[in-house]
Amino acid sequence: MRIGLQIPDFTAPGGPARLGAGLATVARTADEAGFDFIAVMDHFFQIRAIGAAEREMLEAYTTLGYLAACTSRAKLLTLVTGTVYRHPGILAKIISTLDVLSGGRAWLGIGAAWNEEESRGLGIPFPPVAERFERLEETLQICLQMWRGDESPYRGRHYQLDRPLNSPRALTAPHPPVMIGGGGERKTLRLVARYAQACNLFTTPDLARKLDVLRAHCDAVGRDYDEITKTCYFRFDAGEKGEQAGETVDRLGQLAELGFQVAIGSVARVWDVTPLEVIGSEVIPAVASL
Repeated sequence: MRIGLQIPDFTAPGGPARLGAGLATVARTADEAGFDFIAVMDHFFQIRAIGAAEREMLEAYTTLGYLAACTSRAKLLTLVTGTVYRHPGILAKIISTLDVLSGGRAWLGIGAAWNEEESRGLGIPFPPVAERFERLEETLQICLQMWRGDESPYRGRHYQLDRPLNSPRALTAPHPPVMIGGGGERKTLRLVARYAQACNLFTTPDLARKLDVLRAHCDAVGRDYDEITKTCYFRFDAGEKGEQAGETVDRLGQLAELGFQVAIGSVARVWDVTPLEVIGSEVIPAVASL
């Protein structure tokens, strides 16, 4: 099993004036400790599960570009981009740019979007859920078309592109991997089976059933279920001095037994960076063979 860090909260010690330096230290430490992924949320307001909307929230892709310069090996992604937040042609360019400048380390993490509050607050159109899923599918089609160098016009229900030119092309071949977040059984997991290289699920009691549903969608479209990377969201807390490392390894082992290959999530007391080093020394080696 591989491990990824998600940074969901940018209310850091020292305030905004020290945020850049602190974030760079966190990212470098995770990169050097063996974390395979570094992710940020794609939100403009802080979400309720973390704190008040007014708490500091950085724009995701500006942040990932900064982290690309601070790191050398970890894959970089959002967990996950709301499909309505950026025009799909621009999103394809953003991911290609991140991939080129990071030396081939970009992933596209994407979902149908859910946070109406920030969308309304910033004037981002937020259509009903059925339309958001239609836009998500068209966005996936446009990104994949642009990444393979196909400049022919795209004519969808919601998006029309006369010349989807993408230069420079992404370094990752055949294209940056697509991770679709969410466990919706009728729409989200169907899109995973059709378009994505990875899924991302919350660690809910019905995880095994979600994977069974994904397998059924793969069978329906003739997709090899085993070629999809199964990732889940995980909150890491190995203790201040590693006293909970064994428990963390056990929990990750249970997820590996279900078929998950990657756990990505927040790390308790991350700005201290010591917890990242503890996970690097005591958790990552222990789960590498799971």
